[in-house]
Amino acid sequence: MEPGRKRIKYWQWLPILVFWLLVWQLAYTLIGSDLLLASPLQVGSRLLVLVGEGHFWLTAGLSILRITAGFLLGVAIGVIFAVLTARIRLMWLLFRPVIVAIRATPIASFIILALVWMTKARVVIFIVLLMVVPIVWANVVEGIRKTDPQLLEMAQIFGLTSSQVLRLIYLPSVSPFFLAAVTTALGLGWKAGIAAEVLSTPQPSLGSELYNAKIYLETPNLLAYTLVIIVLSLILEKLLLWVLNRAESYFKTHGRLGDAA
Repeated sequence: MEPGRKRIKYWQWLPILVFWLLVWQLAYTLIGSDLLLASPLQVGSRLLVLVGEGHFWLTAGLSILRITAGFLLGVAIGVIFAVLTARIRLMWLLFRPVIVAIRATPIASFIILALVWMTKARVVIFIVLLMVVPIVWANVVEGIRKTDPQLLEMAQIFGLTSSQVLRLIYLPSVSPFFLAAVTTALGLGWKAGIAAEVLSTPQPSLGSELYNAKIYLETPNLLAYTLVIIVLSLILEKLLLWVLNRAESYFKTHGRLGDAA
């Protein structure tokens, strides 16, 4: 936690939650149409029904599995590309235009193309991967290039092995950039994955449920699944931060030059 920044306790969010629920109820009353906006009570009732169905958990689980697979593949490929392009100028010249093109192209274009190339389930994985790779690549390259050259020179003088240089110098230097990259990439990858599910409609999936709710004008279903997607995104982000903080603590403890003695 940052200095001077107090952690807000969970119960302190309750008045804020109540406020926005009241705003939602007021909007529902003013609009006066269940087709355009469902009430908080309707959405809550629908959520209770959904969590009691096995199909709901299968749907959520498969969406998480697809998006997580794309995220992990994107992180791995982004790190590999970063190492190659940071150290080999020819690789930098070859791959940088591709990465820039991916970042500049609308995600909908990739989804439509991917639907021609591969199965619906693989479209989601591919789209998440495309969103994650440029973010991880850019941040890890920056971390590698900002590694202190004096530390690298000292490592050479003391005759450290490549694995020691990696563990004691590069990992602590790159880890803040990597942390920023994966937390950002997870949020964007999750949204891109759901968007890909809406357009490709793999069965079952959260995106296809959103699409069906829109087609059949089931507003409570639409808002219920939207809330589920938001909550799952927050849970995955918290889980990722927990894992990364544990890893960072480990490297802070063991990733010191004195450990190489």
